[in-house]
Amino acid sequence: MNFLGEFEIRLDAKGRFKLPAVLKRQLGATPDLRFVVNRGFEKCLVMYPQSEWEKVSAKVNKLNTFRKKNREFVRYFFRGASEMVGDKTDRLLLPKQLLTYAGITKEVVLFGHTNKIEIWDKTRYEEVLSVDPDIYADLADEVMNDEPNDVD
Repeated sequence: MNFLGEFEIRLDAKGRFKLPAVLKRQLGATPDLRFVVNRGFEKCLVMYPQSEWEKVSAKVNKLNTFRKKNREFVRYFFRGASEMVGDKTDRLLLPKQLLTYAGITKEVVLFGHTNKIEIWDKTRYEEVLSVDPDIYADLADEVMNDEPNDVD
């Protein structure tokens, strides 16, 4: 699974939204919309298709919980994780406690990458990604420096 794209949407008064058609197509031949939504690292939400959540949570479940850092991470990672299933009209409902955590109100950005879709308050998303191009270049140099240069 590999999501791609950035989509601005609006939540209804109950915190529901329809997944954009492009993202639905990227899911492939999935008969229904089943996701797990969870807290993200930078005050956003992260939505995984059920099959991807199972892979990610299996990895987390392998952590040695006799170590304090691991226990703390496991608790935080699973805290608030909720199943979401599309209703009859393919709307997905975001849990209120997660909306509060991420500061999401109505204007939302769905950012699809790798095996997940990040859900951001639009204003916060713009703030986080308003990076100076030079800072982005430095970050790329630091993160990608050891990778083979087969993509230009």
